[in-house]
Amino acid sequence: MGKFKKNMIVLGSIGIVLAGGLSCSLLNKPNDLEVDQNKKKMIAMYVQDEEGNYQTSNSKEFPKEGYVLNIEKSTCKNGGILSQDPTTKAINLKVSHAEACNLYFDKEVPKIEIGDISIPIQDGNPNFAKPATTDETANGLFSMEDDYGTSYYYRGTTPNNYIKFGKNASGQDMWWRIIRFNGDGSIRMQYDGSGTSGSNTYTRGFALTSQVWNTKYTDTKYVGWMFGGAQGAASTSKEEAQRNETDSTIKTAVEAWYKSNIVDTGYGNYVADSIFCNDRSTPGKSATGWSSDTGLGYGSNITAYGATARTNVWNTDESKVQPRFTCPQENDKFTVSAESGGNGKSTYPVGLITADEIVAAGSGKYGTTNSSYYLKKESWYWSFSPSNMFFNSLANVFFVNKTGLLSYDIVYHSGAVAPVINLKAEYLSQLRGAGTATDPYRLS
Repeated sequence: MGKFKKNMIVLGSIGIVLAGGLSCSLLNKPNDLEVDQNKKKMIAMYVQDEEGNYQTSNSKEFPKEGYVLNIEKSTCKNGGILSQDPTTKAINLKVSHAEACNLYFDKEVPKIEIGDISIPIQDGNPNFAKPATTDETANGLFSMEDDYGTSYYYRGTTPNNYIKFGKNASGQDMWWRIIRFNGDGSIRMQYDGSGTSGSNTYTRGFALTSQVWNTKYTDTKYVGWMFGGAQGAASTSKEEAQRNETDSTIKTAVEAWYKSNIVDTGYGNYVADSIFCNDRSTPGKSATGWSSDTGLGYGSNITAYGATARTNVWNTDESKVQPRFTCPQENDKFTVSAESGGNGKSTYPVGLITADEIVAAGSGKYGTTNSSYYLKKESWYWSFSPSNMFFNSLANVFFVNKTGLLSYDIVYHSGAVAPVINLKAEYLSQLRGAGTATDPYRLS
């Protein structure tokens, strides 16, 4: 502190006292500062409470974690200029005369910065059992933990989650809808159709239609993105059924589409290798609410998988409709590389939306019609989530119906496919646009 012998920063009993002509940082370590009793002037601090009211603070330290200085409300005599570093929270004051300041600290609202747009995060959780028929994230995104940290997701009609990224094998612009911002900062988005290159209009559609999940269906293993043993060979244990050895029919088709429309068109380096959860956990009848559930998960044994418990397929208690973005089983975390936190069994970093993400986006509990939320399309399409092995040896996977409801169907039936990819976090700041259909987010 030797260089401040003439122009000192002085911390009083409840705040800081500044004197002289200087530009400096107001440190948050009162014991480091000399006190000049002759020049002592009180700087009062007011901190916002949970109700938004300001309470006088007698602390000798500035509030940092969860608070931000209200620059407009805070004032200093003689024209002192206040600022705050958004990262370190250091408060700077440029002064030319002796100063006395009133500092107001607001509760900090977390935000996602996407290009030039700041999107706030709201507290609490929605009622997942009820369909979201309006833009429930108009005042901010909701948050939920995922396998990388905290994820922030859209819900309801959501008119501002459009993103235009890449050109398909035919040279058309590809359109997507942002599902959520992952805990690692990447952007999870679902394919939504293609349009004329350079135009901000497109035709909502699918990457693939008339696509079966798997040609075989009489074994629980066929609900897997991959499974153990060859096609047609019966599994004799859960470990064997869920061993990631053989690609499902749909995995082969989706990865071929990805290669042709993302890799071969030069956009593969933009895509993150993030986890896709093919949740094959078998929590048993006490969790799923299905009295016939054996929980065995192999062969033709009647089995319900984890997502059925969280979406109320058989449960009647709506409080149990609680989607999750974390994956219960390590084996079900599909990634290209094990270094990305997953099983390293994918050929390309592409997957589908999960049943949990569908409910979080606003479908409502299992079997609820919702024609308003952004995931509703004009045809039914597959999810990434196993549902059950039903009576008569029928393996089922969740899908989104053309009326927007979450349901399940036999894996050999034909449905549409809307691939999901994750844009790398480093491109978040490079996106421009408002996220609307007429001004979508796009890489600058």
